[in-house]
Amino acid sequence: MSVAVPTRARSSAALVLAGVLWGTGGLAGSLLASRAGLHPLSVAAYRLLIGGVIATGYLWLTGSLRGFPRTPEVRRRLLAVGGLFALFQTSYFAAVSLSSVSVATMTTIGSAPVLLAVATAVKTRRLPGAWTAVSVAGSLVGLALLQWTPGQKVNVAGVVFALLAAAGFAALTLVTATRVEGLDPLPTTAFGCLIGGAALAPAALWFGMAVPVQADVLALVVYFGVVPTALAYAAYFRGLESAHPVLAALSALLEPLTAALLSMAVLGERLGAVGWCGAVVLIAALTVAYSKP
Repeated sequence: MSVAVPTRARSSAALVLAGVLWGTGGLAGSLLASRAGLHPLSVAAYRLLIGGVIATGYLWLTGSLRGFPRTPEVRRRLLAVGGLFALFQTSYFAAVSLSSVSVATMTTIGSAPVLLAVATAVKTRRLPGAWTAVSVAGSLVGLALLQWTPGQKVNVAGVVFALLAAAGFAALTLVTATRVEGLDPLPTTAFGCLIGGAALAPAALWFGMAVPVQADVLALVVYFGVVPTALAYAAYFRGLESAHPVLAALSALLEPLTAALLSMAVLGERLGAVGWCGAVVLIAALTVAYSKP
């Protein structure tokens, strides 16, 4: 018991860190798209490629690539992670272009824990625990209130792509929840990002990937690849090593909450009474999720 509590605490801290870092990516990505004039798919490709290159460079400089396993199981895992990265990013940005950021985010992030709960129940033939159900339900209510926009129209095709993105994220969580011998979270992130970025590169090049050689734009490119991508996913995969997949997916709900608070602080946007209620409900639901066994 003395070992389990610190392990759970470290896992929860890693998942919370991942959610908060993801939340900074929304602002960084939107600024990069506007200042560099990039298509969202090109922004996603930069995100994965830069994150993968810098993470791989770090592994090389620290000597962590020496003796890196090249077993068929490792190759299959990295190809699966890279493919799911590409699927998730493509589907999400397609949902954004067909509907809106709020609808795409709410549907994608809100559906992933539900899909994982269903998949886990089918796999284990056991219904989720009461506290898990309460946390998921409360998180969905909080997310809906946080992202709520009066009179917002819903595009069916946009919702379909958002659900596909949620399925991709849920599959990524399930796949990486089982550890492969010799494959740690950072190499998984590094090579998964490289593979996913390479898969997106042809379409991104067609839309255009040229960026102005300006200090602020280049800084955004590096930040977007490192902080909300390489560091965030490495933290997420680390937390998954000792956390239930549904609990891990709930950490992603910190992304829109962090993004909303950052938009208030940096862009001067305001969060209405409904949004603040959603933030409180969301924090309460996540507190229940991380505090209950």
